Amino acid sequence: MERVPILKIGDILLVSIQIDMSDQTAVALQEDLAERIVATGSHGVIIDITALDIVDSFVGRMLSTIASISKVLDAETVVVGMRPAVAITLVELGLSLHGIRTALNVERGMELIAASRADDDLGFDDDPQDVEPGTAATSP
Repeated sequence: MERVPILKIGDILLVSIQIDMSDQTAVALQEDLAERIVATGSHGVIIDITALDIVDSFVGRMLSTIASISKVLDAETVVVGMRPAVAITLVELGLSLHGIRTALNVERGMELIAASRADDDLGFDDDPQDVEPGTAATSP
C-alpha cells in the first residue's frame, strides 16, 4: 500500500496527494496525519490536490473527514491546488466540504493559516455562533 507523504513546514503540515486514493490509503492518511498533528503540535494542515484530475464523492468525504479530525486536534485545514474541473465536479456532486478552507496554491494556503492563527491570538473567533447578538463578525 502506498502512503501519502506528510511534510512539516514550521507549524504547518503539508500533504501532497500525488496518487489515486484507495480506501486503505485514505484511512492510512487520516491516521498518519492525526498522529503527526499530535506529535508535532502543528496548527495547520495544507492538502495539495494539484495532481488530482478527478475528485469523486469518496475523496470529497475523505477531505471533510480529515478536516474534522484536524479541527478536533486544533489544526485548521486548507485545500490548495483545486483545478476548475474538480471544483465544478464537487459542486455538481453537492459536496460543500464543510470546515475546509480553500486557496489557489500552497503559498496562499500558508497565508490563510497564518492569518487565522493571528486572529486566534488576538481573541477573534471564526464561529458566527459565538458572536454576541448585535455585533458584527469580521473575517479576513
